[in-house]
Amino acid sequence: MNRKDLTNSNSFRRFAAERQGGPGVPLAMMLLTLLMLSVQAAIAAEEVGRGPVEDNIWVYHLTPEARGGRAYKLVYVVPVPIDIYWGFKTDFDNDFLTRNKYIAEHRFIFRNANSVVTGNRYTSGPDGLYRWQTTVMAERRRLEYVLLNPAEMKQKFHYGCIQLAAVNEGTLVTQVAYFDFFGVSLWAAYPWAGGMKDFLVYTARWEQDMVVALKDRYSTAGHLP
Repeated sequence: MNRKDLTNSNSFRRFAAERQGGPGVPLAMMLLTLLMLSVQAAIAAEEVGRGPVEDNIWVYHLTPEARGGRAYKLVYVVPVPIDIYWGFKTDFDNDFLTRNKYIAEHRFIFRNANSVVTGNRYTSGPDGLYRWQTTVMAERRRLEYVLLNPAEMKQKFHYGCIQLAAVNEGTLVTQVAYFDFFGVSLWAAYPWAGGMKDFLVYTARWEQDMVVALKDRYSTAGHLP
């Protein structure tokens, strides 16, 4: 007696597809699609601008450069005069950066005129020393930085600038960065803890608190480069 193989029937195929969440689409793909839709909506909301994400902290997505990747602009106000904040920001051989929960190690490597090289090891990402070169433009109160070993740190490129301006509340800080690495779009768009916005808001808030705690250290002209 010949028995028909029910697993080859159209009804069985439809049943199997429905159990997977749709015709030939695994459940994981559906969840990933929903995640991408939510983070894309978050990007769109940031691009049109909705005011500060925290008091005196703004995060914007910028158009990436020609090579791809992502870009951001972080704007925040620190409640100290510009000269004090400049001294804090240009103290490259310091003992306070490791109080930031994302920085496991900080090293001052060398300085040549207005070019400074430092190294940071972070608590997340590739385990290695990120070597940063910072160009100090004291008269303009501007810093330009670039990652010197992107391939070693699993990145394609990473660079940016920090511009200071005096305001009534203290110092307005504008940081712009362009960068690319595997998974960068998801990290930049992820709107919850662990994403780019969460990292940047924490960093700005940490600086606002830290520079107030250390302002007496940088209150004299001797600390200014």
